[in-house]
Amino acid sequence: MLIFLSLIGLILSVIFLYFNARRFASSLYLGAFFFLMSLYGLTQYSILYSKSAFLITIFFMNPAFLYYLPGPLLFWYIRSIITDNSRLSKRDFWHLIPLLIYLLAELPYLFSSYAFKSDIAKAIVVDSAFLRELKTTVLSEWFGNSLLYLSRPVLVLIYTLWSVIIYIRYLTQKKHPPRFSKQSFMIKWLFILLFFQSLLIISHLVLIFRTFVLDSLNLFYTINTLQILSSIGLIGLLISPFFFPAILYGLPRLPKHSLKKYSAMGVSEDSGSDEKKNIPINLETEYLLMIWRKAEDFMMEHSPFLLPDLNLIKFSELIQIPAHHLAYFFREVRKQSFNDYRNACRVNHAKQLMMEGKAGGLTLEAIGLLSGFSSRITFFRAFKKTESITPSAFLEKINEKPA
Repeated sequence: MLIFLSLIGLILSVIFLYFNARRFASSLYLGAFFFLMSLYGLTQYSILYSKSAFLITIFFMNPAFLYYLPGPLLFWYIRSIITDNSRLSKRDFWHLIPLLIYLLAELPYLFSSYAFKSDIAKAIVVDSAFLRELKTTVLSEWFGNSLLYLSRPVLVLIYTLWSVIIYIRYLTQKKHPPRFSKQSFMIKWLFILLFFQSLLIISHLVLIFRTFVLDSLNLFYTINTLQILSSIGLIGLLISPFFFPAILYGLPRLPKHSLKKYSAMGVSEDSGSDEKKNIPINLETEYLLMIWRKAEDFMMEHSPFLLPDLNLIKFSELIQIPAHHLAYFFREVRKQSFNDYRNACRVNHAKQLMMEGKAGGLTLEAIGLLSGFSSRITFFRAFKKTESITPSAFLEKINEKPA
């Protein structure tokens, strides 16, 4: 079963990363987490159950340093969902220190010959107890194999508990930020993800402790409570995304009923326009409508586009809409990037200034700066992209008109 679940997990993670990593950075963390957890399962199967010298040669020790990464990946994913900020800071790279230490320690083994690794694999096939005695890194000499085998799941457990604390803190806040507005499924998804992950890692950690510390290696080869709990955790972890397909989009799903009118968008239900066809039926259309209205109203009333540093993150803070929701809205509904939308507003403002005669006392560069552009080049480039003519040509057209 372990080999089957691991392969399913690898396929799921690859598909997940292929379709979503470029859309949401948080999906990169989750996809990489699933991939490494599945690869870890495949490694365990190869070493403990396969009795294949070839598979053991490939998977024993070679990817071991990577298994210090699932913990940070899970933590970064949970944090990015809770805070609606998937960016990593410089401090986050401290989480990679255990990985780097182990990688440096196992470099001699990584660069050893295939024949040497194959001999070790054959010895493991003959007697799996050889795993407890084998010293493959400097760290093995200093700390012993038992501590090293425990270090990876212990680290994952620490990060899992850390993620649980972040999740509970969010739930116990008296006033929730609007990150999960109209998407209560995210609360359930994070709970299920953390539950199965906790079940998997705790049972697996106890199993490793009893096996390599208490000298009960046969536990891995017999059906026992720990094996069953570990399997339940892994199965739940791998199949849970199929019950929450909306995590691929970051927006709640819409029950299958007829679409409401898009009067606020200027699209009626029977218009048959392309714009209506682009509205995804499986998402909260009312929520998308609310994003549309709020973005347009705020832009018109408060003119935040005049701020030179306005970007998607800052705009999301201003209108209290999660950034990944805005990103989805502009990409899938408006079919326009936020930068193009913001620049179009700036260009309209610049056109208004020119039509009001402000160009007589100001240079075009000054008009661009007053409209929110950071430089003359960006102003001219955005104007040409939006209006298909330069600001100078537009100004000439205005001056040609009779008074």
